[in-house]
Amino acid sequence: MSIYDITVTKRENRQDVEVSLNKYQGKVLLIVNTVTSCGLTPQYEALENLYQTHKAMGLEILDFPCNQFMEQAKGDDEEINSFCTLKYDTTFPRFKKIDVNGCNESPLYTFLKNAQSKREEGGNFFMKLMIGLSSKINGKSGNDKDIKWNFEKFLVNRQGDVVKRFAPTVSPNQIESIVAELLKKR
Repeated sequence: MSIYDITVTKRENRQDVEVSLNKYQGKVLLIVNTVTSCGLTPQYEALENLYQTHKAMGLEILDFPCNQFMEQAKGDDEEINSFCTLKYDTTFPRFKKIDVNGCNESPLYTFLKNAQSKREEGGNFFMKLMIGLSSKINGKSGNDKDIKWNFEKFLVNRQGDVVKRFAPTVSPNQIESIVAELLKKR
């Protein structure tokens, strides 16, 4: 199975639309589980900057809101989209709210976690401590592959290989050079 065999759902014009990830074949993908009400939510600004800087070279950021961690993705899909576009002026694709861990997790996240279980750590000590404590009680099955928290990131190369996984505390600015290197490769 390839990432390009997976279909995800997007909300457009008040209707659910199935989107094959095959649409993104040949692109570098940064896939992120997001929320609208968390200490990490300002990463939306850095994600949009990264997208604007590199989209012409083939970067796509795929945004998957998730409400599994202290219910911080408040509202329905349209409310989340409005928040992100009005507050952070985001233009990258946003999909329907999903689960990233557990029995109802999205097949995309099952694929991503199986392809890349090791995550690159980073960020400040306080934020890592808070995430560590909170993730033990929110949305985790106890599996080491589980998503720890909001804004965990997966980087996929142009061939569809999941090449890196970044902890929530790793900011988009910290991975820009890695993204730029992948974009140079055809």
